[in-house]
Amino acid sequence: MRKTRPCVVISPDELNHHLATTIVAPLTTGSDSYPFRVACRFEGKAGRIVVDQLRTVDRERLRKRLGVITPATLRAVLQVLAELFEP
Repeated sequence: MRKTRPCVVISPDELNHHLATTIVAPLTTGSDSYPFRVACRFEGKAGRIVVDQLRTVDRERLRKRLGVITPATLRAVLQVLAELFEP
């Protein structure tokens, strides 16, 4: 599965500067509404950030920056992450 797919970088900048890997959440346009998936719009399409499928990838696999998520979407992603890892 060597396809190029859009993703949202989840790991903090400080971590990204020190390691050769980055934590990402994939973006999809074909997903149902699940509690751990955050709705977003990207390149004019409705989609979801699949927070329940985090991946750690080598930074060299990240091709180019395509954009930035909105502050509201970022807050929603952080809320889902907090719920996922809440004891």
